[in-house]
Amino acid sequence: MNDLNLICGFAPYTDSVNQYKDKTVFMTRTDAGDRLVIVDGSLGFEGQGLKCEGKDCLIAELTHENAQTMRRLFPFTQPRPGLEKGCSMGVGDRLGVATAGHLRVFKQYPHVFPVLAQQSIRELNLTERSYEDVLDCASFAVFKADYKSGFGADGDHLKKPEEVEYALKCGFSMITLDSSEHIRGDVNGMNPQEVAATYAADQALENLYLDKDFEIAPGVSLRFGRDAFRRAVLIYSDAIHFIGDIYTHYIAGRAIDFEISIDETMTPTTPLEHYFVSSELTRRGIHFASLAPRFCGEFQKGIDYIGDLDQFDRELVIHDAIAKHFGYKLSVHSGSDKFRVFPSVGRVTGGEFHIKTAGTNWLEAVRLVALKDPAFYRRLHTFALDHFSEATKYYHVTTDLTKIPALDSLSDQDLPGLMDMNDARQLLHITYGLILTDRKPDGSYRFRGELYSLLDKYAQEYAALLEKHIGRHLALLFNV
Repeated sequence: MNDLNLICGFAPYTDSVNQYKDKTVFMTRTDAGDRLVIVDGSLGFEGQGLKCEGKDCLIAELTHENAQTMRRLFPFTQPRPGLEKGCSMGVGDRLGVATAGHLRVFKQYPHVFPVLAQQSIRELNLTERSYEDVLDCASFAVFKADYKSGFGADGDHLKKPEEVEYALKCGFSMITLDSSEHIRGDVNGMNPQEVAATYAADQALENLYLDKDFEIAPGVSLRFGRDAFRRAVLIYSDAIHFIGDIYTHYIAGRAIDFEISIDETMTPTTPLEHYFVSSELTRRGIHFASLAPRFCGEFQKGIDYIGDLDQFDRELVIHDAIAKHFGYKLSVHSGSDKFRVFPSVGRVTGGEFHIKTAGTNWLEAVRLVALKDPAFYRRLHTFALDHFSEATKYYHVTTDLTKIPALDSLSDQDLPGLMDMNDARQLLHITYGLILTDRKPDGSYRFRGELYSLLDKYAQEYAALLEKHIGRHLALLFNV
């Protein structure tokens, strides 16, 4: 904000000053928070009219109705598809206040398409937010920063038709379809005889795949033996039909980034299975921008990759070749803080990939609490310990609470360092929803208001933490 250049007595956020025909629209800070100011008219915004230096002005709150008007007048605040080529990155903002920090990073990486509004239904329920709110927060932040390079909005890990319909109705430009409920999880535990007994012969399908060689890149070929083929059919056939139904009813004919998620399983997606799913979707005329397989190793929430890097690299080469063969790009889910694999992802894909982060932004908010209000952090930490087992029903983690130092053994200066320890990170990561929605006996939130007040007070510091942390992700992905 620049106080030396007042407009009608208001100090605008400098980057937010925009013109619509002969009207000036900008965002400013007031005692009640950020507001839009419209000079010489209203342009359809709803707010309080007043005279400012002889001009008619309108002070507009950052409401959903005003966000809709803003997106209509200023198209750069409306999400759009952007996954088809190059690199794209989803940065889910569970609190609705992280976009300022994210945009600092993306302005340094103009070749990366940001998906700023990215939330799953599970995250909406755990934070008591809505898709309207998620998109509005991103749009207002884009306007405030004057970010005109384009951004996406992802209805993430949607599992039901009504969820897809809801996200599209709200104007989301991307749908990530999670087909995990239609993927069989028992097949890999079967022996070949059990597989053979369960499989129903499909001669037409067998003619397409069985004992056939598929060269997908120079030096990279795949061949379906009988057992592997049957397993692929048993595991993924229902999911392929589900994806096809959703595509036909909601995606076909729309300008939408459509992502297929087959990563929410307990066992990795083999290259043969990846090929089978992609081939069958393509054969059915289903166009998708990206697909997320379940890679080998573990992509747990909030911590680095756990697994054999050499195996990951070998399989990544094949997975990427399959993606390029069928004309989409790989998507890496649970990509927050997976620093060990980032150089491989960037190198093998040639910089064409989609990666999703989310919880890492929440953890940087927790780090800010530890830095600025140690007593508040201690209360959050204690609550998280008390409710950790409840939170594990939502997320798979291998957290060892005994490895987290006791709070009473730590000085206030030690507390931010907890966010550099895997077990402490996961403790605070998976309890975010319980922290944000817990209420006192009188019905008021226990922590939520206090947390938002702190994030508002130290907004610049929070943005700087995100710029550094997300910037580290991109620097490793692009080897800079």
